[in-house]
Amino acid sequence: MAWRLNKTIVMVGMMGAGKTAVGTQLARDLGVAFLDSDEEIVRAANLSVTEIFERYGEPFFREKEAQVLARLLDGQPGVLSTGGGAFLREANRAMIHERGVSVWLRADLALLWARVRHKATRPLLRTADPKATLAAMFEARVPVYALADLAVDAQPDYAIDEMADKVTEALVSRRPDVLERV
Repeated sequence: MAWRLNKTIVMVGMMGAGKTAVGTQLARDLGVAFLDSDEEIVRAANLSVTEIFERYGEPFFREKEAQVLARLLDGQPGVLSTGGGAFLREANRAMIHERGVSVWLRADLALLWARVRHKATRPLLRTADPKATLAAMFEARVPVYALADLAVDAQPDYAIDEMADKVTEALVSRRPDVLERV
């Protein structure tokens, strides 16, 4: 089946929700480009996300993130994975809503912790109690992610391609202006 994508699909949610993995599969399924805002920031800065946070701090990173999002949303429609904090800024949410469609990959805290607890690439979890830090972030961020255009529930037993199919189904049934069969 062939698809026409009229707006960029922006994957939002907590770290570990599967935005990059599911987004990559979704882009492959739809025959469009996959973009990752964190990777674009890393490429532009020639530094890892962790190095950017350490050298310049989170406010600097968030400003660069907003600039990258604007550039990517102005390009050809594709699937865009964002960092976990990107959707928290009101200006980013408005830009995503205007130029694309946000899809929240909604995962519970236990699943998120299982996925991120052994990863050293999460600068916001470099704390004395990373599980408590993740829980606090989860509590603070869930109400903001709930503002996304669509939500698709992640399940521990779903394979990546099953999650991508769930996102496609949600778009077809609830946002026909974004994704059309051709």
